[in-house]
Amino acid sequence: MSKKNQNKTYSFFSSIEKNFDKAAKFFSPEEKGILEQIKACNSVYRMHFPVKIGKEIKVIEAYRVQHSHHKLPCKGGIRYSIKVNQDEIMTLAALMTYKCAIVDVPFGGAKGGIKMDPQTISVENIEKITRRYTSELIKKNFIGPGIDVPAPDYGTGEREMSWIFDTFLSLSPGEVDALACVTGKPISQGGVRGRKEATGLGVFYGIRELCRIKEDMLSIGLDVGLVGKKVIIQGLGNVGYHAATSFHEAGAIIIALAEREGAIYNQNGLNVYNVVLHLKNTGSILNFPGSKNIENTEKALELECDILIPAALENVIHKNNANRIKAKIIGEAANGPITPEADEILEKMGVIVVPDIYLNAGGVTVSYFEWLKNLSHVRYGRMEKRFSENMNAELVKVIETICRKKILKEEKKIILRGAREIDLVRSGLEDTMISGFHKIRELKNSTGIKDMRTAAFVFAINKIIDSYEKLGIFP
Repeated sequence: MSKKNQNKTYSFFSSIEKNFDKAAKFFSPEEKGILEQIKACNSVYRMHFPVKIGKEIKVIEAYRVQHSHHKLPCKGGIRYSIKVNQDEIMTLAALMTYKCAIVDVPFGGAKGGIKMDPQTISVENIEKITRRYTSELIKKNFIGPGIDVPAPDYGTGEREMSWIFDTFLSLSPGEVDALACVTGKPISQGGVRGRKEATGLGVFYGIRELCRIKEDMLSIGLDVGLVGKKVIIQGLGNVGYHAATSFHEAGAIIIALAEREGAIYNQNGLNVYNVVLHLKNTGSILNFPGSKNIENTEKALELECDILIPAALENVIHKNNANRIKAKIIGEAANGPITPEADEILEKMGVIVVPDIYLNAGGVTVSYFEWLKNLSHVRYGRMEKRFSENMNAELVKVIETICRKKILKEEKKIILRGAREIDLVRSGLEDTMISGFHKIRELKNSTGIKDMRTAAFVFAINKIIDSYEKLGIFP
């Protein structure tokens, strides 16, 4: 293989290695060995299995990669795409390891994928392939509540996770914790409320926290807060949609939305809900009333704005377009949307890049909550909701007695309400994202590291080294 082709084939994984190596410079030479262990993928399972589709036998190519075993179980989504390959799955598994370390989720990173186009395959055959893939994972001990816990990713959702759970349960009779073998399930199958919007909402919480810091905002010439800030979002899938609606509700102005077929722009702002309705009715975001079409979706990234959110594909900001980016903040909602070469250019331009290994960790955070729910066999809020409401009612009586005045009915309703599962999940997610942001920022400022990505990697690596030390893996 020529050097040119090799670079093309392994570009995504090599970009993660470059970021890792950049962070590794902040560790002592004595830690070189353990850094090599952390950097490498522990287990790569590449499989081929036959499935009868119609009258033909199709050989399906699939993967499951466990990047790190410093914590168990491993955790990571499963994607269905014709572009699935070993390099991509290894890269995404590595990212999962660092994400989990940053947001204090006790998992090792993993990722899975099946090479197929779900848009061209019937539901019956997708189910057949999913169940066979699950049985292959079971054969090699690559799935289980304490071993490896998959989740949805590109091309998969609640439906596929239900099939995985059902297949695991049928092949593991009597497994009392079987529900915890996979997350991202429907509520009726042990899922947790708030999982669908978790990644996009986590992106919002992270950027909102950055925009609250006066010192950081002054450094890029912006006011504190989100109100009035101009935002561009690339990708209107699950992550992009929920990030967009959160920014919109917080008072930010969504001036452009980009999808594969092109982008739409309105300097006065786009109503995200109406755009999604238009997309459902026409099959495209283009020609949305009151907006301007942009044929080349990549050009939307170069429009003038305050915040740019790439929420779709990897490597969309590269050395050839990075110097044309006019955003002052870039929030990586997608995995690897900025190449290492582009990172260097953006850093010199003074752009604040909030990295993917922190910013899009909301999904795995809420997956962790679902896993805990499945292991405890109790819905969040079931034990304490009524007790909280009764205590709040007593408190209201005391206040009314002391003040000799009745609290208005609507106000009383707000005070009396106990926490529902979704309230607790969102509260936990918000706290996790805020805490993670400040830990990275404090490390960056205390060590003199110039960018958030390197600080995030250093923080994650430190956590993993500490885990290995406590396990007694090395003296």
